[in-house]
Amino acid sequence: MGVMSLYASPSITEYRSSCFCSQQAQAAARGVLQNKPMVKEIESVGAFQKLPMVMPSVDILSSALKKAKRVSATKGISNIAKRERNKAAKQLDALMKELAVPLRDYVANFPNRKCLHPYERSLTELTLGDGNYEKVLKNVDALRKKVVSAGKEHASLCAKGLQRLEEVFNREGKAVDDLLNIAKTLRAMPVVDLETPTLCLVGAPNVGKSSLVRVISTGKPEVCNYPFTTRGILMGHINLGYQNFQITDTPGLLQRCDEDRNNLEKLTLAVLTHLPTAILFVHDLSGECGTSPSDQFTIYKEIKERFSDHIWLDVVSKCDLLQTSPVAYVTEDEDSEHLEMASYRKMGPDGAIRVSVMNEEGLNELKDRVYQMLVGQMDRIKSRSNEDNAEVAT
Repeated sequence: MGVMSLYASPSITEYRSSCFCSQQAQAAARGVLQNKPMVKEIESVGAFQKLPMVMPSVDILSSALKKAKRVSATKGISNIAKRERNKAAKQLDALMKELAVPLRDYVANFPNRKCLHPYERSLTELTLGDGNYEKVLKNVDALRKKVVSAGKEHASLCAKGLQRLEEVFNREGKAVDDLLNIAKTLRAMPVVDLETPTLCLVGAPNVGKSSLVRVISTGKPEVCNYPFTTRGILMGHINLGYQNFQITDTPGLLQRCDEDRNNLEKLTLAVLTHLPTAILFVHDLSGECGTSPSDQFTIYKEIKERFSDHIWLDVVSKCDLLQTSPVAYVTEDEDSEHLEMASYRKMGPDGAIRVSVMNEEGLNELKDRVYQMLVGQMDRIKSRSNEDNAEVAT
C-alpha cells in the first residue's frame, strides 16, 4: 500500500484561473464568434493550490520604499530646486505604483468564490466564515484605491506625499496580512482529484474511523479517545491492486438537525454532497465512543437516506469489545419493541462487516470489500465521463 499524504505541498504557480467568471465569458464569446460548438464546462478543483503568493504588508512597504528611493531625477535639469522636485515627484509616483500594483494583482488573481467548485466553495465558507473571503479582498482593493488617491492628492507636495503614502499603508496594511493568512489556510486544504475514486469514512465521533484509515493505508492520522479527534478533512492516497485511490477521514456526526451542526460536521456533509465518494460508515456498539447505539442508528438512517445513491459499506468496529448481549445505555429504552433498532444494537446494520483493529478480526475482508467498492466507484466515474463526452458531441 502507498503512503497516505494528509496535506499536499503548496504550489507557487501563478493562478491562471480557468474558474474566473470573466475568462469563462470571454471563452464563450470566442466560441460564438468562431461558430464553434461550446464544450461543456467541467467543474474542477485545485484552485487553492494555485493561489498567488502574498507578501506580508511590511515586506511590500519595505521593498517599495527601497525601489522608490533609488529613482533619480530626469537628466538634463540644471536647476537644483527643480531637479529635487522632479526627483521627489518621480519617487512618489514610483512608491505609489510599487504599493498599488501587487494589491491590484492579488485582487485580480484570487478566484471569485462563486466560480469555485461547490466543494471548495463550502470549504471556504466553513473554514473562513461566511463572507470573510470577499470582505478581505474588498479591504485589499480599498487599500489600493487609498494608495492611488493619496499619491495623486499629494503629487504637488512630493516630500509630504511619500510620508503620507507610508502612513496610509502602515495603517491599512492589515488587509494584506489578512489575505496572506487566508491564502495559507486555503492552500492547506486537502487536494482532491475528481477522477480518482474516493473512500470516505463517516460515523459518529470516536467510533474508530481514524484507526481504520491506519489499517487501510500506512497514513497515521491522530487517534485519541475523545470526540472530534479529526478537526478537519484529512485526504490521503492508497494503492490497492496497483491502482491509486483516495481516502478521506471526516469529523464525526452527532444526532441533530443541520441548523445545529458545527462547522466540522458541515465539512463532512460537504464532502458527501459535492465529491464522488464511496461511503464506509463506521458503527461502534461497544459503548466506548460516547454516542449511544440508538443515536448512532438515527444518524445512520438519516445519512443513508440522504446519500442513498452512493456506493456504501457498513462496518462495526471494536468488535473485540462486544459481548453476547448489546451494550445498554441508561438513557435508552430497554423495553423497546422496535425490532430494527433492537437488531441494530446487537449486530449493527444488515450486511455490516465486524472488525477489530486490536485482534485484526475482519481486516482482510474489509480490505477486499474496500477494493471492490473503489473499483465500482471508478466504473461510475468513467460512465459519467462518457456521458459528458457524448453530451458534448451531440
